[in-house]
Amino acid sequence: MEEKNNQFLGEAPVGSLMRKYAVPCIISLLVGALYNIVDQIFIANAAYLGSYGNAANTVVFPLTVIALAIAVMIGDGACAFVSLSLGRKKPEIGRKSVGNAVVMVIVSSLILCALYLIFRDQIIAMFGGTVNAETFRYSQEYFFYISLGIPFYMFGQAMNPVIRADGSPRFAMASTLAGAVANIILDPVFIFVFKWGMMGAAVATVAGQIITTLLAVWYIAHMKLVKPARQDYKISLSICRRTLVLGMTSFLSQISLVAAMAAINNMVRKYGALDPVFGQEAYAQIPMAVVGIVMKFFQIVISIVVGMAAGCIPVVGFNMGAGKTGRVRELFTKLLTAEAAVGAIALIIVELFPRQLIRIFGAANESAAYTDFAVKAFRIYLCMMIFACVNKACFIFLQAMGKAVESTLLSMVREIVFGVGFALLLPLFFGLDGVLYSMPLSDFLTFLIALLLIVKTYSELGRAGAMQGEKV
Repeated sequence: MEEKNNQFLGEAPVGSLMRKYAVPCIISLLVGALYNIVDQIFIANAAYLGSYGNAANTVVFPLTVIALAIAVMIGDGACAFVSLSLGRKKPEIGRKSVGNAVVMVIVSSLILCALYLIFRDQIIAMFGGTVNAETFRYSQEYFFYISLGIPFYMFGQAMNPVIRADGSPRFAMASTLAGAVANIILDPVFIFVFKWGMMGAAVATVAGQIITTLLAVWYIAHMKLVKPARQDYKISLSICRRTLVLGMTSFLSQISLVAAMAAINNMVRKYGALDPVFGQEAYAQIPMAVVGIVMKFFQIVISIVVGMAAGCIPVVGFNMGAGKTGRVRELFTKLLTAEAAVGAIALIIVELFPRQLIRIFGAANESAAYTDFAVKAFRIYLCMMIFACVNKACFIFLQAMGKAVESTLLSMVREIVFGVGFALLLPLFFGLDGVLYSMPLSDFLTFLIALLLIVKTYSELGRAGAMQGEKV
């Protein structure tokens, strides 16, 4: 029965499958992104927190991304493993992958939580939290409570793609949505009514994460296609290794983003101090707060982009496993077209409406320097959004096809070589503006490399389809 339940992945129209799996995945990721973004919006509009709280949120944000990187490596790897196993009619391997993924995420999340609590101050300083005393104090408070929620956050994020691979994208979406709704409700209560400040924002976030985790635990106990038995939770090194290899691109795309954010935060702190306006103690936190806000908008767009691509992983994995490369090629075309369209819409928004965007994040409570720098940051930092969206789609699609090496190398070049390299190099010549130029230059150069891989992938899929007698 298990083998028959998923045959529609190789038979239903590609466009309808893309919508079925991508839309819930997009919503899940958007909702996940809203956790931090909602915190920042409420923090920004609380006069007693303002840009200091915003800057603290920016400092802590990369540290949640580290947790996310580990979680998606395990979850996306298991998702791809399950899909490939079902395509090859080996569901028993998929069950072991799920069981091992559960164990890996629990152990890794507890270790990371402990490390965060032990080395809190050193980690905050590493990500630019020493820009001024007030920002550092707020960062400490926010980070402590966020750290306590790391095990819940990681479990929910890791199990989300596993639930999608089991054929329940709507449940995956609903579990994340339930947690986010709780966060949205609790944030204003804790921040404005109880006046809990950064602690309130963090506690609201963790409460939502706990709800998502409880729903994920319930689902794992009631899975449809690949419900793991007790023996499937016994660690198998070969299963773990294959799962982590398949999820390595997801990990590197996130963890390398952390390296880029660390470089950017520290360059903003360093060169902001040399600016005639932001070198003043009262305004020192503004560049970091603004760059964090711009990154949050970018995160919203990338959540859509990654959701579209990640939602296709079960479809791609099944059809690659079944040898139906013509369908994979068709899906690749539809995905790239849709991703470019998302990038174009986002580009229009940031170029035409940056003042409206920054008003959402408390501009009314800040100086004119806050708004002016935000307008410039939106327009420069995100001017290559179309290329950024296509690049992300390429990373994930190659990963779903089993091309872990190509996908990993491309992701590493974007985030480490270009992302970190330009963030450190360009400020030497352009000062604080150089930090803003680093993002579009990185995306453009990465696109040139991605274009070569896209052409190569089309060619390989076309040849494989012709050999199998498929219509390509």
